[in-house]
Amino acid sequence: MVSLFSFLLLGLATFRLTRLLVYDQITEFLRAPFHDVVEEVQEDGTVEEVIHIKGEGIRKFFGELLSCHWCTGVWCSILLYIGYVLIPYWITPIIMVLSVAAVASIIQVFVDYFMV
Repeated sequence: MVSLFSFLLLGLATFRLTRLLVYDQITEFLRAPFHDVVEEVQEDGTVEEVIHIKGEGIRKFFGELLSCHWCTGVWCSILLYIGYVLIPYWITPIIMVLSVAAVASIIQVFVDYFMV
């Protein structure tokens, strides 16, 4: 049984790890073998990044996975929970760092949105 506090920490850590893998520039090298990112100019002049999945089979599977925050979130939550249950001594610091980073991200979005 997971306490409410642990559940919240795992949820925040999953949120941050998912964003890290799917969106953050620092992990672009992980996505590069599976994605081609192309900038397309829209009719209104805005530039939009479009992801094209590379390859077939397992390569395409990972490309699809790393382009979908819903899919990646499920796998991140499974990974973190299994780590929490099986190797809590090693995974707990990672969960804490990811959770603190998630709270910081949420605060930053709040500040950017409401304090402009």
